[in-house]
Amino acid sequence: MVHRHAVTGCRVALTALGALVATGVHAAVAAEPTRSAGPLPSAAQTLGADRPSTPVLRAMERDLGLTPAQASRRLADEAEAGTRAGRLRIALGERFAGAWLRGTTSQKLVVATTDAADVAAIKAQGAKATVVKKPLRDLRAVKQKLDAASARVSTRQTPLWYVDIPANRVVVEAGTGAAAAAFVKAAGLDADSVSVKVTANRPRLLEDIIGGDPYYIDGTARCSIGFSVTKGEQEGFASAGHCGKPGAKTTGHNNAEQGTFQASTFPGKDMSWVAVNDSWRVTPNVKGEGGQAVQITGSVQALVGAAVCRSDSTTGWHCGTVEQHDTSVSYAEGKVNGLTRTTVCAEPGDSGGPYVSGVQAQGVTSGGFGDCATGGTTFYQPINALLSDFGLTLTTAEAESPAPQGDAAQTWAAGRVYEAGVTVTHAGVRYQCLQTHQAQGPWAPAGTPALWQRV
Repeated sequence: MVHRHAVTGCRVALTALGALVATGVHAAVAAEPTRSAGPLPSAAQTLGADRPSTPVLRAMERDLGLTPAQASRRLADEAEAGTRAGRLRIALGERFAGAWLRGTTSQKLVVATTDAADVAAIKAQGAKATVVKKPLRDLRAVKQKLDAASARVSTRQTPLWYVDIPANRVVVEAGTGAAAAAFVKAAGLDADSVSVKVTANRPRLLEDIIGGDPYYIDGTARCSIGFSVTKGEQEGFASAGHCGKPGAKTTGHNNAEQGTFQASTFPGKDMSWVAVNDSWRVTPNVKGEGGQAVQITGSVQALVGAAVCRSDSTTGWHCGTVEQHDTSVSYAEGKVNGLTRTTVCAEPGDSGGPYVSGVQAQGVTSGGFGDCATGGTTFYQPINALLSDFGLTLTTAEAESPAPQGDAAQTWAAGRVYEAGVTVTHAGVRYQCLQTHQAQGPWAPAGTPALWQRV
């Protein structure tokens, strides 16, 4: 685990860190969404994937080995695939076993089911079908038992556990096979319910109002700004929880007084937000290659296999792919659940910085292992969970609305975070969410079939 990057410039490294019949499913999947007057935007248009920024494209070309045309095509393919995956998730219900992307431009959407009778319906949506033994809900139930066990036993030798959707398994990464076996037993699981990977890798924290800029905590440590946010009239930014505790003071990249940590969660989760003073203004921007601005338009969660890029104050702008969501990591300082694992590299001082997929915010840097010279693995705290926990609204380049007040969870409202599968009512019509996101003002369900399906 890598700790905060000291102001003196030194790096401190510690040891880590029943079911519908097939015809019924097909009908449910293939049904076109009810259209309002006039054409509805495509998924790529809704998510801004048809308007990619130059910094994103250039970094994808460099880090993923793509041509300019392939980079543009990949963003559009990923936007469209997310919507199809959401519709299939709803149609398959309890038999759904996950979805992921393959191919140079993410042109192949793979959807897993536990029932071979679903294959034709999946193919009808242009996706490749694979039949597996375990539905996603069962895999998540296994991981939840590991999560619960981690609160009772030491996970120093079992620092990482997650659901590997393409492999249809739960994986525990450990220093030794014996340590993994003990952890699995403590969770009350059979040995054959979990796959074990023995590795010497140890995740560590990457500590060290434009996303990616540095900021300093109480004059002694440095982290990176994640995304601009607001809470009511108060402006600020999101970052990692291990960067600072509530009440800690921050200064900006120019050493000017900046703000105060309002809330921070670590361990358990790795999230925080800082309220800034009147000298600082929020923007929808993340610093891309060469300091160019990448404007954020929303927070739609990317699929496994999707391209993701990171901006941080030590190593700058780098890209990779999403490997797993809902990963649990045991750092030396404590356990964190619900992180996303990526192939993006990072180094000390990068903690808190933003991850983006196209122009969609994904999360803030938590930790990892390796470096940007030899390659590595990093984990980010998903932004939607952060926004929801702290009642924040992401600052975007689209029309913005304040976070909704009250608990009217059944009525759609801009500013609320919606998980895939939830049902809401808007203008007297019921809709089901296809992709996890924080609702933006222009994204009302009737006009965004990329995000909502009428039910």
